[in-house]
Amino acid sequence: MSTLMPNKEQIILGIDPGIADTGYGVIRCSGTELEYIACGSIQTSKKMAMPERLVVLEKELGGIIKKYKPNKASIEELFFCKNVTTALIVGQARGVILLVLAKNHLPVSEFTPLQVKQAMTGYGKADKSQIQQMVKLVLKLKAIPRPDDAADALAIAISAANRFQDLIK
Repeated sequence: MSTLMPNKEQIILGIDPGIADTGYGVIRCSGTELEYIACGSIQTSKKMAMPERLVVLEKELGGIIKKYKPNKASIEELFFCKNVTTALIVGQARGVILLVLAKNHLPVSEFTPLQVKQAMTGYGKADKSQIQQMVKLVLKLKAIPRPDDAADALAIAISAANRFQDLIK
């Protein structure tokens, strides 16, 4: 009887959820090597009604999945938010994102902001610029990815890659 080994190469989609801007980052994880593939932001206009904005998010994310064909996805969990309205809106966007990922049969890892900071810097109180510098360093990029939401999404994807690498060791 043969033992199935996990595929040692994965395409990982990282997502930083939001309604105005949802950051995405795509990386390739091969053994211990990480390679940048793409990143960007799905943007919706404040002038659009919420249901329309959610439809844009669904369509754009579906297109990204179709284009890059990730094997797995990672998304930032909602964290404590002082503004209840903002939390509800981000929660709606996050729900649409999770639905799209499920419809595309992607396994999903979820990370809190603290977990991402610890995975990227070893320090749970790292600031945004420290995370961005680590993304640049880890993926051997010439510049910090822009917009900020895209850099955050790449950090989330790297966090998932670190967890995946731990599993195949």
